[in-house]
Amino acid sequence: MLKIRKEQDQELAKASLKSFEDRMVVHIRKHYPTHYEKLGEENTRVLIQYGIERAATYEVVSERDVCKYIDLMVSFGPDYDIDARHPWAAKALNDKRLKDPSVKINTTYDTGMESLRHSPGFSAG
Repeated sequence: MLKIRKEQDQELAKASLKSFEDRMVVHIRKHYPTHYEKLGEENTRVLIQYGIERAATYEVVSERDVCKYIDLMVSFGPDYDIDARHPWAAKALNDKRLKDPSVKINTTYDTGMESLRHSPGFSAG
């Protein structure tokens, strides 16, 4: 039987996290080129790492869900979840009725995107 030591498991987790971070850098560069150019790769990685940590505080941990959390950070600011200008974020992320983290982040994401559509200067193309 194959046994994985705790140290090996930790190394695998680090490699997986690094792979996700690398893919997120590409995602942000592609979908948010202005933000990426302003931040540069190093600060983009810092933002991604911060996003992973912040998302986990809401039990948002799957890659797809963390990606949405980080997309919202790029769109509304790194602390959008506690920013008084975006009360919809804290409301959805802290809603005790939303037990499933995917439902929680999807609700938050949909509400955030809807607020962008209604903001001055929004262009759909």
